[in-house]
Amino acid sequence: MQPEPFTTLTAKTLVVRQENVDTDQIIPARFLTTTSRNGLGKAAFYDWRYTADGSAKNTSPFPVSGAGERQVLVAGRNFGCGSSREHAPWALLDYGFRAVISSDIADIFTSNALKNGLLPVQVPSDVHEWLLANPGAEVTLDLEAGELRLPEGRTVAFHTEAFARHCLLNGVDPLGHLLAHDGEIAAYEAAT
Repeated sequence: MQPEPFTTLTAKTLVVRQENVDTDQIIPARFLTTTSRNGLGKAAFYDWRYTADGSAKNTSPFPVSGAGERQVLVAGRNFGCGSSREHAPWALLDYGFRAVISSDIADIFTSNALKNGLLPVQVPSDVHEWLLANPGAEVTLDLEAGELRLPEGRTVAFHTEAFARHCLLNGVDPLGHLLAHDGEIAAYEAAT
C-alpha cells in the first residue's frame, strides 16, 4: 500500500507536551504481531488511551475515535526515540495523523516516518513552544515550499531530505519509486 501524496496540509494540531516519547509508547510491542499497516491506529498510544481492562481513559489527550481534524501531532522534545519500529509511523498514520512537529525528533523515527508517508517536521524552539502553548491551532504544512504557516501569520521554513520529499510529494515509498522505473531498469540490464 503506497502512501497518499503529501503536498499541502491544513489541519488542527493535537498537542502532547511529554518529552522522550519512545516508539513503545507510540505502539506497544505486544501489537507488533502483524506486517499489515491496516488497523494499527487502534493500537496507537494504546496505554495512554485505555486502561488494563480496555476501557477508555478520560485523561488521554487522544480521542478513541482517531485524530479527526487534528491531523498534526505536536510532540515534546525527542519524539520517537527508542527502538526502530516501522509500526510506529504506520500506527500514527492509521490513527489519522499526517505529520509530527517537534523541536527534536529521533533520527530513526524520522527515517521510518519519511519512508511511510508521515511528515516529520523539526522547528526552532520558539516555534515549538508556541505550538505547545496553542493546542488545536490550525496550521498549514506546505511540503512543496518547505514552509509551516502558523495562524498568527508567521511562516517557518523546514527542511526535508530531497529524495524523501520527492517520494512524499508523489505518494510513493522508496520501493514504489524503484518499481516505477522497472522498465528502465530492465532495459538497462538487457543492454549490459
